[in-house]
Amino acid sequence: MKAKIYFRGSLTSCNYDCPYCPFSKNRDSAETLAKDRAQIEAFVEWVREQGEIGEHSLSVFFNPYGEGLTHRWYRTAMTELSHMKHVKKVAIQTNLSGRLDWTSELNRDKAAFWVTYHPGQVSEEKFLQQCNKLYEQGIAFSVGSVGLIRAFEPLLSLREALPKDVYMWVNAYKDRANYYSAADIALLQSIDPHFHINAVDYDSRGKSCDAGYNVFYVQGDGRVKRCYKDRQVIGNLYRDGLDALSKRRPCRMNCCDCYIGYIHMPELKLENVYGDHLLERIAVTR
Repeated sequence: MKAKIYFRGSLTSCNYDCPYCPFSKNRDSAETLAKDRAQIEAFVEWVREQGEIGEHSLSVFFNPYGEGLTHRWYRTAMTELSHMKHVKKVAIQTNLSGRLDWTSELNRDKAAFWVTYHPGQVSEEKFLQQCNKLYEQGIAFSVGSVGLIRAFEPLLSLREALPKDVYMWVNAYKDRANYYSAADIALLQSIDPHFHINAVDYDSRGKSCDAGYNVFYVQGDGRVKRCYKDRQVIGNLYRDGLDALSKRRPCRMNCCDCYIGYIHMPELKLENVYGDHLLERIAVTR
């Protein structure tokens, strides 16, 4: 099976203090960090075993509730997975605030970064320095942020400063109805030519989705959900395996409003936009 796995362990700590985030400046206990490390290491070992028995071709995306790359076990996991023959992609969502000397050990043909920019938490200069380290190594990455109106100026500045071939995405702010004017939308579209894709919520109840079929959302203890928003557990990765878990399941949610969900709706045909870079959100069409 060619499968995409989203993995989220017990980590809930972050070194940033964004006001909208429940994990801002949270510090996990030593016990929680040890638990998270054990979960990551167990998952990497499971992936390794799949290569030994020749079962699956896997793409992995780490999306922790917090900042993973400040912890050594995430860096080790990224490095090890990137060198496994049956792993086609390994990516992580990160604010890119941690040290990056380790990235030279990555297989750059497989490793990728989904980088979030947080104006007010980091200077543009420092953030660009981190991005340029990836760029100079030829490691694939996208950069993006939430399209808050107060952030328009720093987002425009960052877009101007980034290399032209680095894709920059913008997440639409949807907590307030009619938040954007027509001029606002045009501005955001100038930063992210595909902003309109994220700006709408997709009717999804009863519709086909690859989630639960060849896309799986795995919790630290191995519990598997069809979708990150659907709380129903469909099995356990370590007990059941992907073949037993795989089944076409129509969406149970009324709408799909988040990138890591709607990209797996076949009717949207977003592979035409992102190609083989769906996980790390790099558009191949501009």
